[in-house]
Amino acid sequence: MKIRVGFGFDTHQLVVGRELWLGGVLIPNSVGALGHSDADVLIHAICDAILGAANLRDIGFHFKNTDPQWKNIDSKILLKESCRLVREKGFEIGNIDATLCLEEPKINPHITKMQTALSECMQIELDCISIKATTNETMGYVGRKEGVNAYAVALIEKI
Repeated sequence: MKIRVGFGFDTHQLVVGRELWLGGVLIPNSVGALGHSDADVLIHAICDAILGAANLRDIGFHFKNTDPQWKNIDSKILLKESCRLVREKGFEIGNIDATLCLEEPKINPHITKMQTALSECMQIELDCISIKATTNETMGYVGRKEGVNAYAVALIEKI
């Protein structure tokens, strides 16, 4: 059995006038993430983790933020394509462990919905997707509610 681990990180600025999509779920909030796509920071970190584990570069390599094809796209589409690329290379996704870092809103009430959306999108069991959330204790751009970060680790194995 050959296993690999990948790490992903993403960050987006929070601004008025944008929706806040996290883990494929629309989260009610007064500000949303700014980006070329729907700016789902959690999905972007997961994409980087699985792509990196398979040595397939990163999300920006496959879905350039200068390409109009990806403008305002649902990040679940990017995740499905990333999963396809990983499987095409002969790997299966074992599990995901991810952490969101933002001051508000509270994420805990949305975690089950996120896990369900990601499970369906990635075609892996719900129990294989761990999502946690924390604040930045009011420090830095996250603490000032100017941005959101996401970190993800993925385990994949050669099949």
